[in-house]
Amino acid sequence: MEMFYMLVFGGLAAVVTALELSKNTKDRITTSSAFSSFKNNYLLVYSLMMAGDWLQGPYVYYLYTTYGFTKGDIGHLFIAGFGSSMLFGTIVGSLADKTGRKRACVTYCITYILSCLTKHSPQYRILMIGRILGGIATSLLFSAFESWLVAEHNKRAFDQQWLSLTFSKAIFLGNGLVAILAGLLGNLLVHTFEFGPVAPFDAASCFLAIGMIVIISSWPENYGDPSENKDLLTQFRGAAVAIASDEKIALLGAIQSLFEGSMYTFVFLWTPALSPNDEEIPHGFIFATFMLSSMLGSSFASRLMARSAKTESYMQIVFTVSAASLTLPIVTSFLVAPAGVKGGSITFAGCIQLLGFCVFESCVGIFWPSIMKMRSQYIPEESRSTIMNFFRIPLNIFVCIVLYNVEAFPITVMFGMCSLFLFLASILQRRLLVLAESQRPKPQEWTAMKERDPEAEPLNA
Repeated sequence: MEMFYMLVFGGLAAVVTALELSKNTKDRITTSSAFSSFKNNYLLVYSLMMAGDWLQGPYVYYLYTTYGFTKGDIGHLFIAGFGSSMLFGTIVGSLADKTGRKRACVTYCITYILSCLTKHSPQYRILMIGRILGGIATSLLFSAFESWLVAEHNKRAFDQQWLSLTFSKAIFLGNGLVAILAGLLGNLLVHTFEFGPVAPFDAASCFLAIGMIVIISSWPENYGDPSENKDLLTQFRGAAVAIASDEKIALLGAIQSLFEGSMYTFVFLWTPALSPNDEEIPHGFIFATFMLSSMLGSSFASRLMARSAKTESYMQIVFTVSAASLTLPIVTSFLVAPAGVKGGSITFAGCIQLLGFCVFESCVGIFWPSIMKMRSQYIPEESRSTIMNFFRIPLNIFVCIVLYNVEAFPITVMFGMCSLFLFLASILQRRLLVLAESQRPKPQEWTAMKERDPEAEPLNA
């Protein structure tokens, strides 16, 4: 079965390489040298930030077990991280809008470095503080950087279509290539050089420190709304009013929570799904395969955006396909007889599920740049970070509930729930498409405009 893993990884690598090399002028966006410099600076910082994040992921649980903590103790530590992100995320998001996004990005680096340093202590209380700091940092990672990028992009009057290029490249590099390299580096530090399970966290601190230096030295500051000096309560109220008064923003928040909730739940489910009888599976290699699948999705998304495909339209298909891919564990439980012995290599059912999970990760790769593009279109600039962290509240509640009850339900029920949420996201995406289409000028309106101004240039609807 080892050959199976190699074939899947090699096949995905070949497809990704072919997609990137076969891009023609229709698949590429012509930009300016000033934008290329701006984009490359952001991609460097984002890649360093994601390297600091990805290096930690595979070794958090393992580190806690080496300190002798039980599965229940470790579960509480993870809940603390998501709970911290839920409780403090909206506050730090509002502070980012109010005090500056650059300052918030620097705060992310400092907070995450402190979180990494706590991993040197085997004391439960110190580790709990580290998880709380990590939750705060996660909220900043998924709001402050994107908010800074969108504001700075608009301030410099770059073409709006170019923003989608930055998003797709950021996901291709930060959530794909960097994740794979971080996994390999972590494996090298822990297993080859035998520096111990804390080594990846120290390496993460180094990458975060380098990124912080680049931010401080090259990024200008920008704010949500510098013309108004609002307190936090006013910012919360403004963000809540924006969500309640604009159905598109509310739909976007619900879609994001449903998809990301399913995605984070999948992180806890794929291992027991592929090894229900303690089969020997190469976790690191499978993780790298998932990240390669995500790269495939982001590469495909960049093609769609370069050809001006309507994001609201194709994301319906993405959500439907992702929902179908997570039903495979349910289907195989009925159609494929379970293995009768413990251990061994991955089963036939596991092989089928792995292929389905790769499809899901490809959908994740399409999702990230696409949701970023839609957020840049619909979320108001003055409270962007605040609203984005509002979106994460139901997500974190959902993940905390799942973590607390992960052993209470069969794994097929959990996958069925995720699939249902993804299908619901496709329905809400359809509603968002209808609203977006209804607000576009109709052809007869363009005709009327041209009749009023016969010398006007032709306009494209």
